Amino acid sequence: MDLSTFPPIAVVLDGLYSIVTALGELVSPFAGEAGAALGVVLFTLLVRLVLVPVGVSQVRAEVGRRRLAPAIADLNRRITDPPARSRALMALYSSEKVSPLAGCLPTLAQAPVLTAVYSLFVHADIAGHANALLTHTLGGAALGANLFATLGAGLAAVWPYAVLLVLLAIVVELSRRATLRFTGPAATPAAGPGKEALPGMTGLLRWLPFLSVAFAAFAPLAAGLYLVTSAAWTLGERAVLRRVLTRA
Repeated sequence: MDLSTFPPIAVVLDGLYSIVTALGELVSPFAGEAGAALGVVLFTLLVRLVLVPVGVSQVRAEVGRRRLAPAIADLNRRITDPPARSRALMALYSSEKVSPLAGCLPTLAQAPVLTAVYSLFVHADIAGHANALLTHTLGGAALGANLFATLGAGLAAVWPYAVLLVLLAIVVELSRRATLRFTGPAATPAAGPGKEALPGMTGLLRWLPFLSVAFAAFAPLAAGLYLVTSAAWTLGERAVLRRVLTRA
């Protein structure tokens, strides 16, 4: 069953389709062929503007965890029993009104929007009418096709995907380094002096942010545009909020 045909979902998709189409038409006089792609970028910026309060909550929690880092390190050192250590950490977070899960909020809040953008560019019909977004391209690459579906079309059709993936990888790496500088290495409770509780976890955390790059390679080009724009916004937003909230 195609969930995009379910009436409530179809209405939402049709509304988003109208917004992206209207934004594309608004900029098409000077953007030309890239109007629809620019419409996706503008739509992403609108979404991120709406989610600014979520970003503030996330950075405020980061600042709180940074302030609590010495106390957390002390708990990890003094309490060796995992259940007892978890209870002590939760009690510390609760007493200081710091959420250990706030870092997940932007990702969770954006997931439905990203899914909707993905759906807009993989369905030939939206709410019973033809999906005109699929007729648009960026640099010769179809907004509704992914990298692997375009490989046989030659370099002229592939280069927009390559540029997009490189840009996304750069932004993800810059974000990872900025977070590491601000919060320090992720603290994982040690199993004992000089021992790592979860072998290989550091390496996993190092590469985990790049899953979005892998997703972009398999997703429609339009979804990749959403990811790059959103990641760039996040990088700038966190830089500003970290400075402002740390001073506050």
